[in-house]
Amino acid sequence: MYSTSSRLPDFPWDKLAPFKQKAGAHPDGIVDLSIGSPVDPIPDLVQRALADAADAPAYPTTIGTTTARQASAEWLARRFGVTGVDPQSGVLPVIGTKELIMLLPTLLGIGAGDTVLIPDLAYPTYEAGAALARATSVPVADVTQYDGPVRVAYLNSPRNPSGQITSAEDLRAAVEWARANDVLLVNDECYLEFGWDAQPVSVLHPDVCGASFDNLLAVHSLSKRSNLAGYRAGFVAGDERVVAELLAVRKHAGLMVPAPIQAAMAVAFADDAHVDAQRERYIRRRTVLRDALTAAGWRITHSEGGLYLWAEHPEYDAYGSVGALADRGILVAPGAFYGAAGERNIRVALTGTDERVDAAVKRLHE
Repeated sequence: MYSTSSRLPDFPWDKLAPFKQKAGAHPDGIVDLSIGSPVDPIPDLVQRALADAADAPAYPTTIGTTTARQASAEWLARRFGVTGVDPQSGVLPVIGTKELIMLLPTLLGIGAGDTVLIPDLAYPTYEAGAALARATSVPVADVTQYDGPVRVAYLNSPRNPSGQITSAEDLRAAVEWARANDVLLVNDECYLEFGWDAQPVSVLHPDVCGASFDNLLAVHSLSKRSNLAGYRAGFVAGDERVVAELLAVRKHAGLMVPAPIQAAMAVAFADDAHVDAQRERYIRRRTVLRDALTAAGWRITHSEGGLYLWAEHPEYDAYGSVGALADRGILVAPGAFYGAAGERNIRVALTGTDERVDAAVKRLHE
C-alpha cells in the first residue's frame, strides 16, 4: 500500500548488528565508537535554561524566538567571523539538522528530473533527502567539475566521515560556481567548532562569499558542540529568499522547535566555555586513539577536523577492519556506509567516555 521507504537507501546501521553482537561478547564489554552520539554531560547552564522555560503551554512559532535567533547570529560572528546575518530574516531554528537536510529538497519543491549533488563520501541523509523528493543524487568529489543542470549542491566541512576540511579557496570556487549556475549551495557545518589540524571556515564568511549570501545556506547544530543531540536543536542561515521560503512552507507543516528547547539553544550559543572544555576532551581522546590505531597497523588519513578518525589497514577492506576490531570488543563504522570511496576505510568516533576510550587503547596495544 505504501512505498515511500522503497525509494530510500538501505538504513546502513542495520548491517552492523552481527559485529555489535561480536564486540558485545568481549569480557570487558563493548567499546562502541561506531556512532557519533555525545556521551558527555549537558552543560549545567543549558539544563537550567531548559528547566526555567518548562512552563510553555502555548504553541511555539516556526520562526522561533528573537532570543534564539539573535544568539545564533551572534555566535556565528563571535566564533567564525560571519558578519551580516540578520537574525530577523536570515536565521531559522530547526528540529535538529538531520530533519532539515532530509526535508530540504521536498520543502523547496525539488523533485523528479532534478539533480542534487552530494559529497562522494557522505552522511547518508543527503542521498535519502533527494530520494524522498524523487530527485536524482549524484556523488561528486568537486561540485565545480560537474557539468549539467543542478538544483542543490551539498558540501560538508569538516566532513563526516573523513574529517576533511574544505579550504577557504575551495569554498570560494564552489560559491562562484553556484552563483554562475544558479545552484543553491548548502554547507553542513555542524562540526565547525572542531578543527584540529586546520581551521574550518564557514561558507558565509566574507572572505568566502563576499558581501552577499545569495545562493548560500549554512546548517548548524547544537548536537556536537554542546552535547545536545537529545534536544534536537539547530538552525539554518544564509540567503534570505530561501530562508523565507523554508519558513513559509514549514509553517504549514507545523515544524516548530519547542519553546524550552529554544531557551536552552539561546543559552548554549551564548556560552563558549563549555565548548572549549568539550574540545579538550575530544583532543585527548583523539590523540590516544590515533596513536593506538597507528601502532596497531592502521593508517590515519584526512581527519583534520570533526569527531572521527578515518583509518585503513593494509590487510583489510572496510568490513574486514570492522570485524578485526569487533574481535577486540571495539565497534566502529565501515567506510562503505558513506560511499564507494570508503570501501577500505573505517570511521572511528571520538564519542566514547574516557573510560571506554582507554579500554579500546589498551586492547589495541595488546
